[in-house]
Amino acid sequence: MKQHAIAIHGGAGTILRSAMTPEKEQSYKKGLEDAILAGDKILAAGGDALDAVEAAIRSLEDNPLFNAGKGAVFTHEGKNEMDASIMQGKDLMAGAVTGISNIRNPITLAKTVMQKSEHVFLSGLGAMEFAEKNKLQFEPDEYFFVQMRYDQLLSARESDRIVMDHTDKLENGEKKFGTVGAVALDVHGNLAAGTSTGGMTNKKMGRIGDTPIIGAGTYANNNTCAISCTGHGEFFIRSVVAYDVSCLMEYKGLSLKEACEIVVNQKLVKIGGEGGLIALDAKGNIELPFNSEGMYRAMKKSGSDMYIGIYKD
Repeated sequence: MKQHAIAIHGGAGTILRSAMTPEKEQSYKKGLEDAILAGDKILAAGGDALDAVEAAIRSLEDNPLFNAGKGAVFTHEGKNEMDASIMQGKDLMAGAVTGISNIRNPITLAKTVMQKSEHVFLSGLGAMEFAEKNKLQFEPDEYFFVQMRYDQLLSARESDRIVMDHTDKLENGEKKFGTVGAVALDVHGNLAAGTSTGGMTNKKMGRIGDTPIIGAGTYANNNTCAISCTGHGEFFIRSVVAYDVSCLMEYKGLSLKEACEIVVNQKLVKIGGEGGLIALDAKGNIELPFNSEGMYRAMKKSGSDMYIGIYKD
């Protein structure tokens, strides 16, 4: 039987050991482990990479520690606006949604857009009408209310700043680019990738980051790789990061490791872009590069132990 593999991330940024309690660190690791196992279970049973990606991301969306789904941060108006995208490598089919509220699992809506509409990208009320029509699970505002997230909004409003998701007070200097994502390779040789986020705390004017943009935050192609990004979205959009890794492999013949190194630690750094990505190629090679202080990340290959990491070291 061919091997399968999965990798996930729960955001990148200034994640410092000094700002993390042992209890909080354990909670994050448990969240990552639960998500990896949700996806790996599907892959181990011979399931589809797309379903494994969805399952892993749903697990992270249901966990208030991560800025997606239940843990989504608040906009300037005190609302939760979420984005997500998903893509499968065998035929380049993709689905994405932006500016949605009250949807329990945005990644499932993105997948439904891919599978049950003739479109790739739906936004706002239209996306939510589509979700209702397809009987996706909605939740009331109270479900998405996480006190820590609301405190972050109040703090951000005081300084009138749009800030990245951060899990502690601003004075700790901790900022996290809160996004979750997964990439998977199934036993049939198919790749898939997905990404989901609650965006930026105190965001205004309908700002959209790289997460729902195919080629910027998410990309999958069986001939090259599957990518899910997390970082300062504006830079990832301008650099078309996810697609750029695939391009370097397809057109220059670079390995996954070489392509990731160039994009994350050279191209992004050059224009001031901070963050990272998870990458998986058709041979089952996994790369988890980031140019920030840390990235919540985990990976598992068939027949191998799980790896979970948070900090740079």
